[in-house]
Parts: sequence; C-alpha cells; structure tokens
Amino acid sequence: MIKKVLIGIVCGAAVLTVGILIGHFGITKGGSSGPSWVEDVAKDVDQSLIEKFLSEVDNIQIQENLRELTKVPHMATTAGDEQTVQFMLKRWQDAETGLDDAWREEYLVYLSFPDPKNPNKVTVVSPSDTVLHAIREKEKTYNPEEDDPAVVQPYAAYSPAGHPKGKLVYANQGKPSDYQVLNQTVDLRGTIAITRYGGAGRGAKAINAAPYGVIGVLVYTDPLDINDGLMSDINETYPHSWYLPPSGVERGSFNVQFGDMLTPYLAAKEDTYRIPAEDITGIPPIPIQPIGFEDAYILICALDGENAPQDWQGAFNCTYKYGGPGFKPTSAFNGSDVKLDIFNYEEVKNSSNVMGIIRGSVEPDRYVIYGNHRDSWVHGAIDPSSGTSVMLELTRVLGRMVKQGQWRPRRSIIFGSWGAEEFGLIGSAEYTEQYFAKLSERTVAYINVDIAVFANATLSASGMPSVQNIIFTAAKQVDAPGLVSTSVYDNWIKYSNRTSPAHGVIPRIGYLTGAGSDYAAFAHYLGITSMDISYTYDRSKTNARIYPAYHTAYDTFNYASKFIDPGFLSHQAIARTAGNVLIQLADSLVLPLNCSDYAETLEDYLKTAVSLYEEKLESRKISMGKNRGAGDATIINPFSVCTSSLRPLKVRAINDQLMLLDRAFLDPLAFPDKYAYRHVIWASSSAGQPTFPGLADAFANADLSGQSSDWNKVHYHLSVASQAIEGAAQTLVDVI
Repeated sequence: MIKKVLIGIVCGAAVLTVGILIGHFGITKGGSSGPSWVEDVAKDVDQSLIEKFLSEVDNIQIQENLRELTKVPHMATTAGDEQTVQFMLKRWQDAETGLDDAWREEYLVYLSFPDPKNPNKVTVVSPSDTVLHAIREKEKTYNPEEDDPAVVQPYAAYSPAGHPKGKLVYANQGKPSDYQVLNQTVDLRGTIAITRYGGAGRGAKAINAAPYGVIGVLVYTDPLDINDGLMSDINETYPHSWYLPPSGVERGSFNVQFGDMLTPYLAAKEDTYRIPAEDITGIPPIPIQPIGFEDAYILICALDGENAPQDWQGAFNCTYKYGGPGFKPTSAFNGSDVKLDIFNYEEVKNSSNVMGIIRGSVEPDRYVIYGNHRDSWVHGAIDPSSGTSVMLELTRVLGRMVKQGQWRPRRSIIFGSWGAEEFGLIGSAEYTEQYFAKLSERTVAYINVDIAVFANATLSASGMPSVQNIIFTAAKQVDAPGLVSTSVYDNWIKYSNRTSPAHGVIPRIGYLTGAGSDYAAFAHYLGITSMDISYTYDRSKTNARIYPAYHTAYDTFNYASKFIDPGFLSHQAIARTAGNVLIQLADSLVLPLNCSDYAETLEDYLKTAVSLYEEKLESRKISMGKNRGAGDATIINPFSVCTSSLRPLKVRAINDQLMLLDRAFLDPLAFPDKYAYRHVIWASSSAGQPTFPGLADAFANADLSGQSSDWNKVHYHLSVASQAIEGAAQTLVDVI
C-alpha cells in the first residue's frame, strides 16, 4: 500500500538569495530604482545582525534573571506565580528593552492540590491500627529556601482523595506487563502497590493497577535510576553533589491527557461549557502518593514473597521481592498493612499566560512562536526557570534592537510564558484552542525551550526533521562553553550522532513523539513544525533519567549555580543557539525548512515497517506495495521555478508550502483514543518502534490478540499513513 515515500525530493537544497531578488526587481545594494516596498520585500536574514545578537547575549544577565525568578516557590495560580507574571510583564513592557506589546491571557482551569490543613499521610499500621512507621511528609531541609512555607508538600496532582489500606506489593515501574507478571504470583485484590518512576507515565501506574484490584499506589525514585546508585546525604548526594537526597520526592501531574480537563478542545474561559468532573478520563482511579527513597527502602526491604526478576531490582542493598503480599514474618511490620490518607481536592482557578510580540515588517501575519512555561512545583530553578531566564535574555537583546531602530523581523515573533504547564501543559494547550484557526493558518514554527540546561555537557534537540538544518546552522555559529575553538555543533556530534545517507555523520536530533512539554499542542494538535532545544549531560557518565533534583524542593538557584551550570555559560550557549534559530525563521526570505530531511526520516520509518510487518501483513493479504523507492515520485520541486519567474507572491506561495507541510499530516480521526493527537507521523506510541505510530500500535495489538477486527485496524492505519504521505507530497507540487 505504501508504494512510495512521496516527499523524496530535494526540496530544501535550492537557495534563494537576495541577489536573485535584486536582479528581478532592478534593485542594487546601493539604492533602489523601483518602488520603496521592493527593498522590504527582498529582506533576508542579516548575518551581521546574528553576530551582533550572539555577542550581546550575556550569561550574567541570565544568572540574574534566574536569581529573580527563583526567589519564591511559584506553583501555578499561587501568589508566587502572580509575582512571576508581574516580573515578566515588567520586563516585556520596558521602554528600552521591551517588546512591541505584552499582556496577560487568562483561563479558568481545573487543578488539584493537597489540603494544607490535612497533609497527605502514608503509614504502616498494625492489625490494631497502631502506627509502626510514618512516611516523611516534608523533604529534609539543607538550606533556608527549602524551608519556605510556600513549598508544597509532595503529592500526586489529580490523585483522588481516599483512605485505602492493604498489604504491600512491589510492582516495579507499574507498566501493564509488570502488573500482569505480578498477578501471576500474587493476588493483587485489596493491595497497595509500590512502584518506581520510569517505564510508564505517572498516572498510568495507578490506571494500570486498578483492573487487578489494587486499591492504592506509592511511587518513588530508585537511586539506581537517578543517582547512579548513591544514597547517602552524609557525603554522596545533595547538598554535596547534584544527586537526589534520600528524602527528595518528585512531584508531578498524574493525568494522562494535556490541556484543561473540563473543557476538552475548548479554551477554558469563564463562559465555556464544562463537562462534569466525573466524566474526566485519564486520571488515577485510585489514590496514589509519591514518597522518598529513604522510606521506599524501609518498605521494599521488608517485603516477603518470591524474588522479583533481575530487571526489577534496584539500588537498595536487599533483594527486591514481590510481597507475600505484605511483609516478612521476621520484619517488625509482620502482619501489618500500608495505609494511604490522601486529602487532595480539585478547584477551578484562574491561570495566566503572559504573551509578548515583536511585529513583523514584511509579513506580520506570519508567526514564529517561542515559548516556555513559567510555573514550577517549588522554586523550579531548572524546571522551568532556566528556560524562562534564557527567554528573558533573548527578549532583552532583541527588544533593545527593535527599540533602537536597528532591526525589525520580516515575520512577527510571538513569545509565550505559559501558565499551569506542570498540571498538564494547560496554558499552551488553551492558547492553541482559543486561537486554533489563526495559529493553524499563520504559524511558521514553534520553538520550545523549557529546561534550558539539564547539565553542561552538550546540546540536545528534538523536532520535526525539516528543522534539522536550521538547528545545525545555528549550532555551528555558537562557541561551545568551556572549549577552545569548538562550536556547539562540533561538541554535540561527539556525544550523539548518526549517519545520514545525504549528509554523512551528523548530530542526532530526536523526535517529538510524546507530550513532554509545551510543544505538544503545537505539534500534535495543530501540526505546526516544532522543536525543543536544551543543554544536557554526558549519558556515558550517568544513568540518571533526568537531572536528580527534578520536581523537588532542591531545585533552587543554589543547586543550579553550583551543580548544573556554574558560570551560566551553558545557559548562554542555549540562548545564542535558540535565538539564532528564531532569527533565521523570522528573517529568512525563504523559510529554511528542509523537506528532503523529512523524506529521509519517512524512508527510515518505511524500512522499519517493512522489516517488522510486511511478512505477517502479506500472509493476511494486506499489501505494503512492491515499489518503495523514495525517488520514484515525480514532484515539482517548489524551488525549481525560482530563477525564471520569481515574484513576491511566488516566494509567499513557496513559504506557505513549507509552512503547511506538517499540517498535511493531520488526521483528526486517526487516533480516537488519544486526546489531541492528530499528527499521523509523530503521535505517541506504546509499541516502542521507530515507525508510523498508528501502524505500530495496531500491529502490536493485533499480533497479541489475533482477532480479525484488530488486523482490520492494522490495514486502516496502513492506509492512514500512506494517504497522509501522499497528501503531504501533493502540497509540495507546484500550485495547479
């Protein structure tokens, strides 16, 4: 069925220069012999301006931005959050370095909080309800800022309130397969499961548990997964290193879908229709609570039962067991239950995005959007304030250029400081829902810089394949922090690379296949070409799945400046790289989006699909086609007419073809069970295969069930992918 990957054309190879335009419109660099608008139309990216921008990005300014942003905890809708709203508005409305305009955009959104008057509790209780052990309710304090009264108790947002009590079992990462294995040995009905972070989403650990009769879930971060096995705060973990201390707890949102849950596909305004709260899906059906590994150690090492598999073992100096269910007869907890007392409550509250714009001079109705969320769980120095401090430095430098009359972009730039991201990407999702039509028709690209710096080793980037070349170009123009005569690009390729048939060895760029940050609504719902850029650590030196203080009370300015990026030079490198990308997208005469790189990725997807699925599909008389060459398509290169008939409207048409390419992959009916996922190439997938997500998931399900109805779904998703690719290719054909 997939006969050709139809976008296999060298659509990004041709280059339109200002010189060509000068020839067509009779302009010389020394002056104009035509109307005044001609020079504006010919406006292209100015390399000298990029050099000026790079030179003015200041690491100390970024440092001071972060210091200000992290003065107080700023969880969404709290007083601290409002303080950061006012700070953003003050900076973006500054007369000397501000933007053309800045304002707040408000939404009424459904959030979940712990009850400060009734803190959540987890205890081990005897048959007579005597408390034998109480889980620490508040993280240990090492520095004064960690003791701020606004530090929220560790909790699982959107966990229901409840008071389950039962025998404890260990369920590894809480994946469906983990509960399936555990259920073969242990009767899970009425039990409490303890799970570790990783493998499955936060909320999924409880959603997966409920069908087996589990009535409550605990989740912790195993030192093996975050600390390279280190556990002692006497000399190994924070405050002595970047590693998570024993009492550290990762907070988080435990919902599966993104956006406000009461107003699906609608912006959460005051008069918007809201579904009943009981109709919400994708949230834990049973209470769940995160705890520190110091308490998880006590619980897991006391468990009875069979030994858990080797790949379930962690860093504790005991053998992880399934649980009897319950504890060993030799344990002080013998015969005892684990009890959760969860007092979370839900509330509709006002949350603000802060928006700012620089209006374009030639194509003000074409938008390049740059965003990051503003809210955090506690002080949020790395997540998200590293990204916000970088964004503020970009706007300071670019804003001053605009105010001084030195520059104005060809296209409009929109900056978004999103609210309530930590509760499920809410601010950005509501923005895309409110301005769905305008953004769909006018947005060139979205740049996301959330956690700007995980660590200070190398650049990391993910995005649609068409943005690969822009990021490479920018990275080659930025010096790698701390290295002599080495660019960010040259440093990056040493840490992560792949071999491209077209380009040779190049840095590896990831794909935006999930909903890890605010790119989700832009990429998956609107089909806007998107990217996510950060600096990260050397993965050959640590197994940490993320920086260890993530979502804890220890993610402070002190932690960031001491352990993550002393001197803030990696922050500076990200600001320079992301800002360079932003200027290229906003100023380039022809959008620097390379669809031949897209074709290469689709070819790889197709090869994987053929290798994995073709034999079984053909046995069921489902054909993937015999002719799979990417070069078979006869498609007019959208650039091929440039040298003979270039006119402003032609340039505009070519840019629209490039801008709208990802929109052509949208299918609103392809994933009815995946909220807001419409992009048939980049939707999330549980199959874990680098190929078309709908096809991969459908095949995995059909292969497991063997039912003809499930094989029909495989055929359906094969058709969806095939026709989406062909449809996208047709958008690149010269306009009829």
